[in-house]
Amino acid sequence: MKTLVCEQPHQMRYTEKAMPTVLPNELLVKVAAVGICGTDIHAFTGNQPFFSYPRVLGHELCGEVTEMGASVSGDFQIGDKVALIPYVACFECPSCLSGKTNCCENISVIGVHQDGGFCEYLSVPQSNVLKVNGVDNETAALIEPFAISAHAVRRAALSADDAVLVVGAGPIGLGAAAIAAADGARVVVADTQAERRAHVESELKLATLNPMDADFHEQLKAQFNGALAQVVIDATGNPHAMNGAVNHIRHGGKIVFVGLFKGNLEISDPDFHKKETTLMGSRNATMEDFSKVQQLMEQGKLTANMMLTHRFNFATVGLDYQNSVVDNKELLKGVIHFE
Repeated sequence: MKTLVCEQPHQMRYTEKAMPTVLPNELLVKVAAVGICGTDIHAFTGNQPFFSYPRVLGHELCGEVTEMGASVSGDFQIGDKVALIPYVACFECPSCLSGKTNCCENISVIGVHQDGGFCEYLSVPQSNVLKVNGVDNETAALIEPFAISAHAVRRAALSADDAVLVVGAGPIGLGAAAIAAADGARVVVADTQAERRAHVESELKLATLNPMDADFHEQLKAQFNGALAQVVIDATGNPHAMNGAVNHIRHGGKIVFVGLFKGNLEISDPDFHKKETTLMGSRNATMEDFSKVQQLMEQGKLTANMMLTHRFNFATVGLDYQNSVVDNKELLKGVIHFE
């Protein structure tokens, strides 16, 4: 089968590899579409920590079941369309035993710690796929980034009509905004880039603000009947934005950090305490989040166009990955098609 391998930083190469061996608990998936994540870009540039080369990238994918291992149970059938849940948990550590498989102490992520979906076929444990027969390929390929967003929204424990500010209109922020809105929240999205704000207004039909405006807080209050946000979901991974998140919430508010950076947070303790702030991190996603996203996709409440801006062909994307993907300033989210 044809495989695109990241041999080392700044080097992609097509190669022919043997078809995967299907273990008893695995499904063989013919890959139909793969989303390109920031992880795939950082791995190419050599900026992904705890990463080893060579590696087949790709952890956002959907495809068709073509073979099933002898021990596969449940209602899977040949021909099912499935989406990948890339987090392979150990199910034995304290986190897993408490139900938090998303932060398994021994987690292995397909496409990061083990070879992923930049190839024609991938064999994966049946516990790591979800049937998505009612969803188109592009949308199904993006179930993983939407699930990360869904997990952040679930961490926030929103109620209908809650005032939510999503900071950062990258793929995860877009997903969080769309899912919070689907849950009935009043959502405003803040981003410094005019193009991203325009995308939010066009594809998500939500209000946007520029956090760099001098009267940003006045504009925010105008959106929420004179009050600041009840919940801030920060998807920037920007230390300046994250350090200032407490300034955007009303007293008794919540902050969920789904974006991250390498460094220390510095939050004003008096501001943090006087607002009795609830601060949470959000990492990866669980089956509950993937299932929710699947349902929203089937209902048409989540679509690929909410974050998708570019389409690529598997046969050619690796020939100019640097220019077409890594250095493409207009790229928000890309999907690689295999047909």
